[in-house]
Amino acid sequence: MPSNLVSFFLVLGIVGGVEFLDRTFYALLALSARYKPFPLWVGATLAYGVTVLIAVLAGAALGGALATYRPYVLLAAGIFLLGYAGYLWFKPEKERVAPAARSLLATGFLVIFLLELGDTTMILSLTFALTLPAVIVGTAALLGLAGASAAACLIGSRVGARVEPRYLEKVVAVILVIVGSVIIVTAFYPSLFPSFG
Repeated sequence: MPSNLVSFFLVLGIVGGVEFLDRTFYALLALSARYKPFPLWVGATLAYGVTVLIAVLAGAALGGALATYRPYVLLAAGIFLLGYAGYLWFKPEKERVAPAARSLLATGFLVIFLLELGDTTMILSLTFALTLPAVIVGTAALLGLAGASAAACLIGSRVGARVEPRYLEKVVAVILVIVGSVIIVTAFYPSLFPSFG
């Protein structure tokens, strides 16, 4: 049981913490600077629920199907995170425009769902679900994302959004390098980081 608790807080801290530096956080900041924050938060949390479910189911299915190849699965997941970190570090700057919708709840859902598909926190959730229990990963990831989105809506409604996300993507890249490296080390030495396995 203590191992499950450690895993829960590990996922909660990493996924929730990375979300504070992610583009979806800044999209919610910008939206709640102009609109009512609560319906945006509800829509965002529903979108996170859907994307976390997709990530956890995919990770659990892959992890179960590839259980005999666990070191290679972890190695591939770690290399993927390192590659994604490189992409975030070196990618060219692009403008992101949030899509519009008729209601604020629908706007929150649509914006976060579209931005979250294939995003850093979704990839992290999928990666954790490869080796950790799906219920722990899903619950911790959703709580972390819901908490971060609540903070974004609250901050956005109070001070507006004048934050440059391009520098923070480099912070996310560094975090991904650390997590990816730990996962790769775990592939070869599982006893060093038992919370990942």
